[in-house]
Amino acid sequence: MRGVLGVSLLSSSPLLAQEIEKPNIIFIMADDHANRAISAYGDSINSTPNIDRIANEGVLFRNNFCANSICGPSRASILTGQHSHKNGVTGNASKWNGKQTLLPRIMKEAGYNTALIGKWHLNSNPGDEFDYWKILMGAGRQGFYYNPDFVTSEGKTVMMKGYSTDLVTDEALGWLNNKRDKKKPFMLFVQYKAPHVPRMPEFRFMDRYVNDTIPEPKTLFDDYESRSSYLKKANMKIGHRIKTLPLLEDHDPSENIYYARMTREQLVKWHSFKDPETKHILKLKQEGKLVGKEKKRLAYQMFIKDYLRCIDGVDENVGRLLAWLDQHQKIKDNTIIVYSSDQSYFTGQHGWAEKRFMYEDGMRMPLMMRWPKKIKAGTEVKELVQNIDFAPSFLNMAGVEIPDHMQGESVLKLVSGEKNPKWRKSLYYHYYDHGKHNVPRHEGVRSDRYKLIHYYTDDVWEFYDLKTDVDELHNQYRNGSYKKEIKKLKKELYRLRNQYEVPDNHFKAPYVSVGYHKK
Repeated sequence: MRGVLGVSLLSSSPLLAQEIEKPNIIFIMADDHANRAISAYGDSINSTPNIDRIANEGVLFRNNFCANSICGPSRASILTGQHSHKNGVTGNASKWNGKQTLLPRIMKEAGYNTALIGKWHLNSNPGDEFDYWKILMGAGRQGFYYNPDFVTSEGKTVMMKGYSTDLVTDEALGWLNNKRDKKKPFMLFVQYKAPHVPRMPEFRFMDRYVNDTIPEPKTLFDDYESRSSYLKKANMKIGHRIKTLPLLEDHDPSENIYYARMTREQLVKWHSFKDPETKHILKLKQEGKLVGKEKKRLAYQMFIKDYLRCIDGVDENVGRLLAWLDQHQKIKDNTIIVYSSDQSYFTGQHGWAEKRFMYEDGMRMPLMMRWPKKIKAGTEVKELVQNIDFAPSFLNMAGVEIPDHMQGESVLKLVSGEKNPKWRKSLYYHYYDHGKHNVPRHEGVRSDRYKLIHYYTDDVWEFYDLKTDVDELHNQYRNGSYKKEIKKLKKELYRLRNQYEVPDNHFKAPYVSVGYHKK
């Protein structure tokens, strides 16, 4: 058993001692929430006052990243403290082994009352790691936005009328008020579907941004020159085609599982917002104006506005959870509240709306944390942090020993303002969901300045200097002036492979030479 960097902290840390009251933990997670859409990070395209409050009253992590940018694998890494090849969830279709060592089960065994409400998105239901759970079901285990189905720890499936984000919060507050064991510290996971596709906002946000023009990212019209051909081939481009919703009088909701969930009243209300958009698009098509850059610009505005409307719903509901803590001051003072996402999202960067790739806007994750008793307001952490660090950090903060096989490290010293000269200098990344969205398997290493990506299916390499090329537009792998840095990073990549025990067979057929071409 171990603490930070292999050293037990149960008695030596200035923040924790055996005799103190164990902190409660509320872990809030959205799905596909980009840092660019959180105002606490600055240079944002929207305002998120409630999410910002967690950062302003606690700590903001500037360099938090996922190990595999896709929903299921990221969630598995958060629960296990391990990379995908260790926990078995390399892609969204992977089997989930709920019997392995999991953060909530360890917390439960340490005396915590544990619960999960909302999006689960692993391929078997939770088990005995939670005292209570109620998860979104349907739509490929993603859940529906309107009138969603929930499966409960009692084995029941219930359809609840309303909007997913609101309902998840309702259920979380209900558990806090009425269902938790008030004699125990608690760990509550509150996990939203939003702003994942198909991005259906709640009605009260639908009229937002209608007359606004959301800023475009600098790389919206990226031509992908100087980089591997995979970027051009990726099936995640904004504006490839613009889908319009039929007008109300022509719409058969039974043809789409999301609209089939709606009541007639909800459907009519939805069309009251969407039909003007449809009419505008049809008019532009008839006039021959929906082509080229203007087509992409319009597609971007349509996408990003619904994306932000979904996030507005998340932010409002984060405010409801914060308000509950404000009303329970004693609990608030000793509660760690965390906001994150399963990964970030390309919100137009490189012309994309997706994740998966190891480029910054796919790999980076938001993370902020408030703990009034222990974390100074306004703290920032700039060290390289990863989602494999979440589980060991929460265990360490709760005074619970960290299993040796967890591959992450506790951030306790970092959030306390202590210097940690032994903290990692690089991160390992590995995407396995080969061919999905036409993105190949790849691995890589990121340091504080440089990034090396290896598309090992055809032995293609990319190297970026993140200081001089923040948008990752110029692959410098063939640039002789970076020869020394590339050699160093290759050595570090192989070292991390060995450290994390990545199996050699992950780099062999059938994944090698599958028809992609070098550039």
